[in-house]
Amino acid sequence: MLDAEWFGRATGTDTAGWLAVLVSPFVGSFLGVVVRRLPEGRPIAWERSRCEDCGAVLGVRDLVPLFSWLAGRGRCRFCKVRLGWFYPGVELAALAIAIIAAIVDSGTDIWLDCALGWWLLALGWIDARHWLLPDALTLPLVIAGLGAALAFDPGGLTDRALGAVIGYLALRLVALLYRKFRGRDGLGEGDAKLLAAAGAWVGASGLPQVVLIAALAGLVAAAGARLAGVRLSATSALPFGPFLALATWLVWLLPAL
Repeated sequence: MLDAEWFGRATGTDTAGWLAVLVSPFVGSFLGVVVRRLPEGRPIAWERSRCEDCGAVLGVRDLVPLFSWLAGRGRCRFCKVRLGWFYPGVELAALAIAIIAAIVDSGTDIWLDCALGWWLLALGWIDARHWLLPDALTLPLVIAGLGAALAFDPGGLTDRALGAVIGYLALRLVALLYRKFRGRDGLGEGDAKLLAAAGAWVGASGLPQVVLIAALAGLVAAAGARLAGVRLSATSALPFGPFLALATWLVWLLPAL
């Protein structure tokens, strides 16, 4: 039901919401670095940013989220090669997460919404690019979910802990059964760890919704690929991480809607 409180949040009167929106492109820029470097084992914080084509070291003027890309018309300032949409895409996605969080929530809850959304954005994007869900991101996300419950919802801690255990064991069981009957892997262990993280945030009671939404999103993506002319067969596969990440965030937001 749309009430005055919701309208106030939607029109941006919450200071936390404005601040989250302002910092989100910078967070997105950092997430882009994580997505690029973490799967390759490269340093995230201690390596200078360079043009990936000519190797030129990028200065502050080249690293302002969205603005630098627009000012350079999507090209490197040094070699003029096209930079592509990767970084502005991640920055815009991070901005969209902050805007949605500011609309549906308020105060400290906005920062929880954003933290989870941004974390899941990095995981989903890495899986889409590399078919990988790094332990360096999934396992801390489990701990963060349980820590958030302990700090803000102690009464729900048992449900969250149970959700983490059930999420992991459920997908591991599905993966083992799939391998037994199909003779090949269908789900990676990273998917199970991501569902454990989902359970740590939305609780055991929210896991069925996460799995359902993720499965439906995967089916929609497969149908879209088919309509776009991509040939799909019984052996075709899609990374499940992006759909799990999206579903987890949507289920997390449901109580605030």
